[in-house]
Amino acid sequence: MYWSRPITYGTPPKPVRGHASVVVDGIMYVFGGSDSRGCMQNVYMLELDTFTWTKPIVHGDRPPPCRAHFAAVDEEEKKIYMFGGGDGPTYYNHLYVFDTLSMLWTQPEVKGPIPSPRRAHTTVIWNKTFYLFGGGDSDRALNDVHALDLNTFTWATIETTGPKPIAKGYQTGTLVGNILVVYGGSDGHACYGDIHLLNLETMEWNDVKMSHNPKRLSHATVCIGSFLFIMAGHDGHYYSNDLLLLNLISMHWEVRKVYGQTPSPRGYHTMVFYDSRLFVFGGFDGKTFYNDLHVLDLSSWAYLPQITNFSIDMSD
Repeated sequence: MYWSRPITYGTPPKPVRGHASVVVDGIMYVFGGSDSRGCMQNVYMLELDTFTWTKPIVHGDRPPPCRAHFAAVDEEEKKIYMFGGGDGPTYYNHLYVFDTLSMLWTQPEVKGPIPSPRRAHTTVIWNKTFYLFGGGDSDRALNDVHALDLNTFTWATIETTGPKPIAKGYQTGTLVGNILVVYGGSDGHACYGDIHLLNLETMEWNDVKMSHNPKRLSHATVCIGSFLFIMAGHDGHYYSNDLLLLNLISMHWEVRKVYGQTPSPRGYHTMVFYDSRLFVFGGFDGKTFYNDLHVLDLSSWAYLPQITNFSIDMSD
């Protein structure tokens, strides 16, 4: 595995933290985030094969400037669903949809019990349903689960069973099959390294009992094969630039040699996967906002030693 910082073309976004990045058909879409002057509302596109930035002309009812919002992709329809976020003391519970084919923003009318305003939550799409977990508002951290049926745009508050995570934000939630893997986060006071699994078919939580977990908040995670790749973030004391690997079959941490120039320590960045490479963009280290792009080339390591057809053991 090898880190590099490629030359990019075009005009990138300003240095930013708390933005959202997703990939659709080889293009990374970046929306929003903030710097020292405030929040943003622009969409940028990075063509991941040529490293070319563009700022597209978008149409429709676009979201207001915000940060710490989260997005998920409907791969079939090529649409990006984005919920929540905030700007200063304002917290949002709006849902916006961006159609990557037409470059059109819409704010669909939704039914049912809408989740409370929040930011620093996690979202995934599974089985034509948009799932939302946790985050925080201006008063408290949250650990609730909500589901939006993307066929009817109806919200439902999900009653879960099992040992749920504590209320927190700035965790990551990664979809692995039908399992939501929630790792780390903070309740505004402490930083955590706990791992919880939510079965989206049964809505049952299980906690993964391990002797030691690295603590992280404002990190980024991607599932590749049977490993969860976790990059950078804050450990409760310092910003890190560590790359952690969690083996999802054995539920053990593993160490791999990584070469090249590792990104500087940071949090509130994004990381996406495309064509055997991980792309890390932006972030904040407590003093500096970033708009640099770093690429981790996984090459055959990402596939040959890995089991790609596996399931997570949900038993205690």
